[in-house]
Amino acid sequence: MVCLGNICRSPLAEGIMTHKVKQLNLNWQIDSAGTGAWHVGELPDRRSIATARKYSIDITGQRARQLKPHDLDRFDLILAMDSSNYQNILRYAISEDQKQKVHLIMNFVNPGRNQNVPDPYWDDNGFEQVFQMLDEACDKVIEHFEVEV
Repeated sequence: MVCLGNICRSPLAEGIMTHKVKQLNLNWQIDSAGTGAWHVGELPDRRSIATARKYSIDITGQRARQLKPHDLDRFDLILAMDSSNYQNILRYAISEDQKQKVHLIMNFVNPGRNQNVPDPYWDDNGFEQVFQMLDEACDKVIEHFEVEV
């Protein structure tokens, strides 16, 4: 799960997906990162924490980190929150295999629409919408890949 600073969208996505795969007893490793380094080591945004908590998801164990080139080898799937971060992630890719791992998360809900998950950082009221979008997207990702597990 990748967004810009790894404090708003991607921590929510990580928390939601981790919660769902635990409920389904799937052996998936979930992580998140940002393409930028501004918040490395910080907790998720307090508004992300509060929104996740509202749905009994605790994301306070997460700390922001920056995406590293080896992440494209380490993970089978890299989910970008928006087209800008998608393009930034692709800059790390050195092979076609790595490029094939990178997807916009909302394309699992609305294939081919390249819909962005809006950055709620500047909008206190945007966190709920982002949570709902990511909750649906995580369900679709699980549906898509669960058959292969």
